[in-house]
Amino acid sequence: MPGTAASRQFPCQTCEVRDKVICAALDDEELRHLSAIATAVELKAEGVVFHEGDDSTYLFNVVTGSLRLSKLLPDGRRQITGFLFPGDFLGLSIADVYAYSAEAMTETSLCRFSRANLTKMLERFPKLEHRLLDLASNELAQAQDHLMILGRKTAIERLLTILLKLAERVGQRDSNGMTIELPMSRTDLADYLGLTTETVSRTITRLRNEGAVKTPNWRTICIPKGVELALRTGD
Repeated sequence: MPGTAASRQFPCQTCEVRDKVICAALDDEELRHLSAIATAVELKAEGVVFHEGDDSTYLFNVVTGSLRLSKLLPDGRRQITGFLFPGDFLGLSIADVYAYSAEAMTETSLCRFSRANLTKMLERFPKLEHRLLDLASNELAQAQDHLMILGRKTAIERLLTILLKLAERVGQRDSNGMTIELPMSRTDLADYLGLTTETVSRTITRLRNEGAVKTPNWRTICIPKGVELALRTGD
């Protein structure tokens, strides 16, 4: 796993995302059994979790940081299929290989389980399997939302959609509105939205000129309070 800084046993009871991922299905006593098969993995920015086509040996909880998921098209172009943040689950696959690549956009910590060990846990604790089904259903819903973004929305609508989603996941709210520190580059955004990098930059400039966003620097986007409310209600 390139970019890995360290691997160690994971302290499940004190985990920051204890109540968000598959672990939420277990009580403290049951969690001890899950903790015994969990390993903490630390990645630096641009570290690779796995490549598309690798054997799907492990599954992961995202504890801190951020990841991008991507597939390569036959002509070599990249399509980013999603971004993951703390509380997300990674590695679900019905095949023996991963259907996409996963890379860290920032320093990231993961909780890793071997597929074989986790399968045994699912047999032992059925409610863990139910939780995993919920996560799989959510992943499918997100994929359907992404298809809608790519198929039916304009460039501005696509960008506003992802900005509002990022605001929910990583935004910092204050009395002036919402501030988003983008963990991804504009090229990443373009490859997710099915646009060119130039179109993303032009669209951000247009939104800034119209007063919909402020951009103190290229990584920071601020959505004023009144504008955010209008965007969410469609006004």
